Amino acid sequence: MRSLDAVGNDPQDVLIRVDSADREIGFASKEACHRGPGLLHRAFSLFVFNSSGELLLQQRSAAKPLWPLHWSNSCCSHPRRGETVEAAAHRRLREELGMHCDLEFLYKFEYSATFADIGSEHELCWVFAGTSDAAPAVSAAEVADVRFVSPGALTAEIAANPGRFTPWLRLEWAEISTRYLAGIRDRADTAVSPRRAR
Repeated sequence: MRSLDAVGNDPQDVLIRVDSADREIGFASKEACHRGPGLLHRAFSLFVFNSSGELLLQQRSAAKPLWPLHWSNSCCSHPRRGETVEAAAHRRLREELGMHCDLEFLYKFEYSATFADIGSEHELCWVFAGTSDAAPAVSAAEVADVRFVSPGALTAEIAANPGRFTPWLRLEWAEISTRYLAGIRDRADTAVSPRRAR
């Protein structure tokens, strides 16, 4: 059985416990938040598109205890105790993918999902989108692979083989692709990417 300790939990990763209204109610370790049915905690998911409108997907590292080698959105993680969601989002985007871009808050939602008998995600998740043409420089400890995919192709892939993708990506993409995608594309058309700025 894969242990929740399989991925080296940083002692700094004391996560923020919240209620369903996203009010802070305490703190707990990352391991405690994901054990058994999980403790509701604050999290975030990032969707980074290039200026062609393709979404950057990451395949989670094989060392991840929950959903290893599943394809997921560009980046996702948790703010630490005393850290804002926005600061944590930029920190993890840099740590996992070596990238920086402006991020726009889209919405937040609560979800719960269990992975085999190992652990769970129970998160109040803030969802952000951004645009960048920078090439990702992945952290091998966090990410097994990356690829860009068009929105239509991703929708088709999820429909054909949902088990390849993390449950939060499936939930978030259903919302983003129906409610937010047109606005994201409009903003991408006017964004100045690092490559174009040269």
